[in-house]
Amino acid sequence: MNDWLPIIAPAWLAGSLLALLSAPLGCLVLWRRMAFFADTLAHGALLGVAIGAWLSIPADMGVGVVSIGVVITLMFLQDKRLPSDATLSVLAVSLLCLGLLTLTQLTQQQANVLGFLFGSLLDMGWGDLPRLAVMVGAGVIFLAWIWQKQVKLATSEALASIAGINPKTEQLFFMGLLAGFCAVAIQAVGSLLITGLLILPALIARLLAHSPTQMVIFAMIIAQIAVTTGVWGSVWLDVQTGLAIVMTLAIGFFAVFGAGKVLGKS
Repeated sequence: MNDWLPIIAPAWLAGSLLALLSAPLGCLVLWRRMAFFADTLAHGALLGVAIGAWLSIPADMGVGVVSIGVVITLMFLQDKRLPSDATLSVLAVSLLCLGLLTLTQLTQQQANVLGFLFGSLLDMGWGDLPRLAVMVGAGVIFLAWIWQKQVKLATSEALASIAGINPKTEQLFFMGLLAGFCAVAIQAVGSLLITGLLILPALIARLLAHSPTQMVIFAMIIAQIAVTTGVWGSVWLDVQTGLAIVMTLAIGFFAVFGAGKVLGKS
């Protein structure tokens, strides 16, 4: 165990830092019914990383450019004939394909494709933690700043507008924060699993909680447990860390849901 600790400890701390932001953000994603949008941004993060590697610019900048492009594209694709969830699904698949094509054909990152898809949290070292802590801290502060307005919009957009809240501005703030989280989380759990890290702790908490505040607290605790179990489990079982974290959350969700059904019937 002591031999593995220098490798596991920074990954463990990095995952715990991400969980501080992913849990409350995931609750908002559920309340605002934006899971499909979060999934689209997560797939777009892969294209952003690929563009960053291709143009030799920071990956965060590439993800930011792609996120802006996603928002503009969604505005262009607005049509009463097209269901919004289907449009987001098509865009997510397109972004994933473009990202994979760019990574494998236009960059020297072919060997890192699995890491970008499923995460490479164990590659993080002590030197990566200060930057991650600053980014997560900024995200938490920004989320706290917009929290009340976002909750009001999730409750009733009409009442929020009467109260002087601009839905479009707050929507942009929220989408920007989601894009930032995807940029930070792609190394931890990869493009394919970011949505799982966001949604599953909030879903499990929703089954257990009796109030919104309780749901956020439970989601944070569940996310921390999943990160700890996933990081250590990935080492013992020799699997991708991101897969282990999200699989832990998935097992937890079905266990809690199944237990609730059984206890409810009895």
